[in-house]
Amino acid sequence: MTRYAKEHENPTKSAKACGSYLRVHFKNTRETAQAIKHIHLKLANRFSKNVIGQKECKSAEFLLQLLKNAESNAEFKGLSTEHLVVEHIQVNAAPKMRRRTYRAHGRINPYMSHPCHIEVVLAEKETAVPIPKSRKGCQRRSSRNRSCCREIRFICNLHADN
Repeated sequence: MTRYAKEHENPTKSAKACGSYLRVHFKNTRETAQAIKHIHLKLANRFSKNVIGQKECKSAEFLLQLLKNAESNAEFKGLSTEHLVVEHIQVNAAPKMRRRTYRAHGRINPYMSHPCHIEVVLAEKETAVPIPKSRKGCQRRSSRNRSCCREIRFICNLHADN
């Protein structure tokens, strides 16, 4: 049993997966993982599949395998996979693996790889409260509040398409 950096407050509504000493670049994997944090599982899978063939190809493949593993753990627990959200994802640097490259004039230089540990926690999201269509009787909002509402509507429309 492995220890996770963050435990979900309701373990029956969450599923976890982790990988240790994975031979994939730490920095690229961390950037890719931060992009899929706090989004729905379907969108995270689609994002990982779209990234494959670009710069962080290997990182996306490893994250996709880990997301599939966490999804199957959620199915085993009896959770609805349509309502799963990537609640927590963390990438830690593993110990460097050392090789050597031989140079001219008898010199030797290090040839290091930077592996990583990845952990993912998926949680079943509660049903969202729908945004009201009409604004009758509402007071005028500040510009900051309006921009936040626009972002929320955009995200909700993005998730409604899926």
